[in-house]
Amino acid sequence: MPYMYSIWENIQEKFNHMIKETNHLNAYFPLFIPESFFLKESEHLKGFAPELFWVTKSGDRELGEKVAIRPTSETMVYHFMSKWIRSWRDLPMLLNQWCNVARAEIKATRPFLRSSEFLWQEGHTAHATKEEAEKEVIMALEFYKELAEKYLAIPVILGTKTESEKFAGAVYTTTIEAIMPDGKALQSGTSHYLGENFSRHFDVSYADKDGNNKNVHTTSWGISTRLLGALIMLNSDDKGLMLPPKIAPIQAVIVPIFYSEEDKANVSEVASKLSKLLNKKDITTKFDDREGRSPGYKFNYWELKGVPIRIEIGPRDLKENNVVIVRRDTGEKITVKQEEVLKICKTLLKKIQKNIFKKNKELMSSLIFTAKNYDEFKEKVAKGFVKVLWCGSPECEEKIKADTTATSRAIPFKESKKGNCIYCNKPSEITVYFARSY
Repeated sequence: MPYMYSIWENIQEKFNHMIKETNHLNAYFPLFIPESFFLKESEHLKGFAPELFWVTKSGDRELGEKVAIRPTSETMVYHFMSKWIRSWRDLPMLLNQWCNVARAEIKATRPFLRSSEFLWQEGHTAHATKEEAEKEVIMALEFYKELAEKYLAIPVILGTKTESEKFAGAVYTTTIEAIMPDGKALQSGTSHYLGENFSRHFDVSYADKDGNNKNVHTTSWGISTRLLGALIMLNSDDKGLMLPPKIAPIQAVIVPIFYSEEDKANVSEVASKLSKLLNKKDITTKFDDREGRSPGYKFNYWELKGVPIRIEIGPRDLKENNVVIVRRDTGEKITVKQEEVLKICKTLLKKIQKNIFKKNKELMSSLIFTAKNYDEFKEKVAKGFVKVLWCGSPECEEKIKADTTATSRAIPFKESKKGNCIYCNKPSEITVYFARSY
């Protein structure tokens, strides 16, 4: 719906700024992908086959080759890159796409978290060397961390996925993982190093400076409207949403209070001027002058919407040249002079952003545990994330999943500790977070 979509537009705006500063270009690729494209990369097909929607007819006519509605666009992108890339001068090729994708999430659909169609962003890049591509993978992951923490106030854990949890067709996958209030994990963004897996099968090659033909090294990375689900679950209370100001469609709402037509005219004049001033100074402001709705109704309405600041103006306030400002996050009310509203609002918006992130950071810390043995692990993983040592064996990982429904979420970067595997007790040096997930 429009209000939530406007938040998605804000996410697009923030992220577009990040990638365009680093020379990435937005493009758009076809929705329908021929079956033959998937057959070129067997691991990719195997990973996505259960989720594909297939189109087999055009009107009443059978198609010569069935096509899939895109679940992701690697195969289509590299088909075109094979035509566009000829020499080292064409590299790096840094592309991004905002689009919808379709995956057959039929049994366990949840609004924003799992649905058969959703909106997302997917970056696709081609590089001359492995080193350049791997730098791209980490840069994209850091962009996601900045977006999640700085704007959406969602603290995240960064790391690498295990072999069994990586993206189908990737050499390795990196991830940002968020912890929801019930202790479950929500994968909130991933960045993949694809190596030469796709470029080899799609003949995406280039002539280097010496005239030698080489395959490009590719990456892909994506976030989706799943971020909106995380935003709702983390930034809500019994009154409704509590939006971080940097991502809120409306940062301040002005509610007039009046008891007569004369009051209405005087209050509305001041409220309208104040609204224009704040909007002009980059504070997105709504003057709620709807007829037939009481001030109390409007207070509740905008609290439900999560607007960070409410400004109340009534006849008594006008006489004293005051307004009342109410914080959505704490409920604190302060009375300020009209000429101070702009300054106070700017300060409060910064404080609210920091306070919401601090609250979520404290929540995340309270839901991360360690375990000395497997019995303790099973007890703790029902409550949140458990950080343990793991031997690296897919068999142990699968047995933990079968026993607890918890999956490996991330292997943190540059963190090594010697000990024993939480499941088989063999010597281990790999630290990993396990958790149940959405």
